[in-house]
Amino acid sequence: MYVRLPLAARLALAPLLAAVVLSGCGSSSSGNGIASKSPEQIVAAARAAADGAATVHVAGTLRSEGKPLTIDMELVKAKGGRGSITLEGVSINLIRVGGAVYINGSQAFYRRIAGPAAAKLLQGKWLKAPENSGNFASLASLTDLSKLVDTTLASHGKLARDGTKTVDGQKVVAVTDVSQGGTLYVATVGTPFPIDIAKDGGSGGRITFDRWNKPVTLTAPANAININQLQNGH
Repeated sequence: MYVRLPLAARLALAPLLAAVVLSGCGSSSSGNGIASKSPEQIVAAARAAADGAATVHVAGTLRSEGKPLTIDMELVKAKGGRGSITLEGVSINLIRVGGAVYINGSQAFYRRIAGPAAAKLLQGKWLKAPENSGNFASLASLTDLSKLVDTTLASHGKLARDGTKTVDGQKVVAVTDVSQGGTLYVATVGTPFPIDIAKDGGSGGRITFDRWNKPVTLTAPANAININQLQNGH
């Protein structure tokens, strides 16, 4: 039996989210003064707020190589995350905890990585792999809160402030990337978390971040199959 993951590279977080979107939520009822700052200061404040968070929920749809990619993940700083990813109708449940990444895919996913015969045996089962090496390393990056924040908010071109508005019931200030496209919305009430990032066009999409600092429990699946055993034919 062999295991190859051509899907993994296409699911890598950095090139996708850097081009598109982000979100978060404030916690108090008083203005935080962020709306009067320069665009660069607004982005820096949002990055600092997100970087200091313990947990966040990330959800939305963007386009990878012209095809819709849907993510729904809960991330825990310095520990990992859990959630699901769907690309081209192929669904994957994903957990990273304790130095390992666990994958539970649809039959279509298992057919793609291991062939039809193996897919029947693997359906409903979890696979386990090291988080920083091997075929699933790029999937593991989807569960890294610090990488997500740094990649998404550090990569931008010329910025312009686009006024204040309301997004999903939250008061925000908008900052548009004039060079690369895409708009970041940052909470103007409470902590200046990112609330949303949206980009139009064929490579665009929308991702929201919410439930900042809400408790998230990560548990390794029982009886997961070690990917190295499959690769070695055991």
